[in-house]
Amino acid sequence: MFMGWKVVGASSFVWAVQSLVWVQGYGNLAVELRGRFGWSKTFFSVVFAATRAENALIGPAQGRVIEQRGIKFVMRLGAVLTFLGFLAVSQISGKTAFFVVMMFAAIGMSLVGFLTISSSTVGWFERKRARALSLQTMGFALGGFAAPVIVVGYNVVGWRWTTFLAGAVLAAAAWWASNITGRNRIEMGLPLDGVDNPEDLPNTKRAEGVSDRHFTASEAIRTQAFWMISFGHGSALVVVSASMAHLALYLTEDRGYTAGTAALLAGIVPVFQLIGTGAGGFLGDLVNKRLLAGIAMCVHGAGLLLLTWVDHWAAIGAFVVMHGLAWGVRGPLMQAIRADYFGSTDYARILGWSGIIITVGAMAGPLLAGIMADQTGDYRFGFTVVAAIAILGTVFWFLASPPAPPVRVFKD
Repeated sequence: MFMGWKVVGASSFVWAVQSLVWVQGYGNLAVELRGRFGWSKTFFSVVFAATRAENALIGPAQGRVIEQRGIKFVMRLGAVLTFLGFLAVSQISGKTAFFVVMMFAAIGMSLVGFLTISSSTVGWFERKRARALSLQTMGFALGGFAAPVIVVGYNVVGWRWTTFLAGAVLAAAAWWASNITGRNRIEMGLPLDGVDNPEDLPNTKRAEGVSDRHFTASEAIRTQAFWMISFGHGSALVVVSASMAHLALYLTEDRGYTAGTAALLAGIVPVFQLIGTGAGGFLGDLVNKRLLAGIAMCVHGAGLLLLTWVDHWAAIGAFVVMHGLAWGVRGPLMQAIRADYFGSTDYARILGWSGIIITVGAMAGPLLAGIMADQTGDYRFGFTVVAAIAILGTVFWFLASPPAPPVRVFKD
């Protein structure tokens, strides 16, 4: 098997565990702690947003360390910090302590998460890049589908032991995977996509904007495409992060479902995310990625509006299907298009700088939904604003045309 696919498999496994215990598991933890301590929705929104902001702020430095020390070093450091962070989270009993240790745990999550594992994949593929990133993202969807396991753990051994064990499992998974994801294609002398002659691939057409000239981070930042992709990605994360942070709370408090039922419904979203990821990976190597991303943004917004304004169980089902499919199709394409436009040489740093902008959306979604829910008494107004931002964000993808190759002046 081509080593690149092994890298994809290891990355997918780590992301599955991280999705289970952290990304999609946060909403279940919020429900558990709100029931025990009575903390407000706004507080959980602030914690969620602060951890995402921290991830963004360390992104540029993380990208530089990845290029200088390698994927393996970063993932193993992240594994150690993740274990210590979850151990600390399992011991808290107050709001201040929860906030502080969550910020510490978030550093470990960042080092073993999105930026690192995406960087490990993009350097192995070009014509199959969308498919590779989609397969990697399937792990994220599968982890979310298993998120109800966390709720079972809360009921069987308690939230403290469940949190500790979750951190230990994730740390072990990241440490193991680093032996595979840390390998370098160029040092191993292997060709892109695993073939010496790209014309041998069934689909020989290069994606929009792909060239053999790779941008540095400073060159990429000076292009319109960098900003449009970043703003478009950030607009998408407004609805995604709001849903992750508040869906379980919305279903239990506004719709009257039990915590177990809410976790189950939230866990079905990744099933359709998985289907969308497969479709997006196939279509993304054949069809314009910007068009697919724009359509997915509109579907995100429409699904959330249905959930908010139609008081019927079918509306919940429609949201689960629409949100999951849109998330699955869109997510990997937003990673692939950066590598298509700017190349893989400085990808980690480019993604790190872009992450600062993206995280504004990841922070804004939970904050808007949580603060407005506390002020108005329900999620209607907040979810409507979040949906509108996602739909309007489609404009950024139409403006994200491929950049011209960088002009470099060489001195004798």
